[in-house]
Amino acid sequence: MLRKLYRPGKANHWSIVEKETIDEIIFRTTKIRNRLILELMARGGMRVGEVLKLTPENVNEQRLILRQPKSGNEAELVFIPRKVSDRLSTYIEQKSIKSGQRIFPITYAAARLVVKKAGKLVGIELRPHDLRRHAATYASRSGVPIEIVSKVILRHANLSTTQR
Repeated sequence: MLRKLYRPGKANHWSIVEKETIDEIIFRTTKIRNRLILELMARGGMRVGEVLKLTPENVNEQRLILRQPKSGNEAELVFIPRKVSDRLSTYIEQKSIKSGQRIFPITYAAARLVVKKAGKLVGIELRPHDLRRHAATYASRSGVPIEIVSKVILRHANLSTTQR
């Protein structure tokens, strides 16, 4: 029993997927819906659940408004690149998605499968959170201060969560 109580914790060793690999995954994905899902997670640092809850009224050019986010706040903002924003707006228009409808009406399991299949295109095991982690790592390596990565990109309430 003492061994169970005082067992050392498991260290989290995440493998960071390089930018070139993420870019290749995104460019090899031919279905526009799947590509947008991947880009929102990899470029905007969004969680898979946040992507699936998006509706057209949440899209405001390069800003996405997340209603009832994981943090418990009333709303949060996600900033995405202009090209991703343009593709998302075009997708909404082409699919005639009305304001109350979800942009990506798929299940969480289906979204995880999209990510997993996209990783297989380049021969790696990929999970949705790997894309979010990539967004933070790439921003940090590009010189963005850790405080900005934590509060703006990842939207963590506490800086120690990001540092971990």
